[in-house]
Amino acid sequence: MSARTATARTTTGRSRRRPSRARRRQVLRRRLTLVAGFALTVVAVLSLVHPVDKAVQEIQLPLRHEDIIRQQALEKNVDPSLIAAVIYTESHFRDQTSNAGAKGLMQLMPDTADYIARKSGGTRFEREDLATPQINISYGTWYLRYLLTKYHGNTVLTLAAYNAGEGKVDEWWRKASDKGETFNVAEHIPFPETRNYVHRVLSARTEYRRTYAPELGL
Repeated sequence: MSARTATARTTTGRSRRRPSRARRRQVLRRRLTLVAGFALTVVAVLSLVHPVDKAVQEIQLPLRHEDIIRQQALEKNVDPSLIAAVIYTESHFRDQTSNAGAKGLMQLMPDTADYIARKSGGTRFEREDLATPQINISYGTWYLRYLLTKYHGNTVLTLAAYNAGEGKVDEWWRKASDKGETFNVAEHIPFPETRNYVHRVLSARTEYRRTYAPELGL
């Protein structure tokens, strides 16, 4: 075998073992196409999952009328997440009338609404107006502000009074004060319903702060 023939065979073997530059570019393009396709698939899946997660979230912790809540919170200096938590606990953001006769999103008793109308200058107020979100949230927030002021910013006393009435809370608070004790939900609220109500609203307020901070302007 001549040296020329051996060299030719060696060269031919190398060319078979090493793909050409064009072939390498083709393989690289295929790989990039596969990677890009995979990335697009991931983005598409995530875009489908996010609306589902959002829908589940809104079922579990709904939020409606956030523009009214922000407006009333700013106007009356009340934490918007507290307003949302009260609405959620009272009605789950559904306009309804309770067996006791409380009405609307914030479940206001008609007599309480009449009192709020007199104090806030609502001379044209009619009880049917409590079905209107703007009026119901406005009156409910006014009442929260009134109670917060009366109880010196104490949210627990405010929520207890919102649920059980001022007369009961004044009595409970007075008994605790007479004993020299700081008012405590577990010890000084005898009504299980009111104790549970206070805990539910405070827990919901935390969730609304965490979940809907931008929507509530926090």
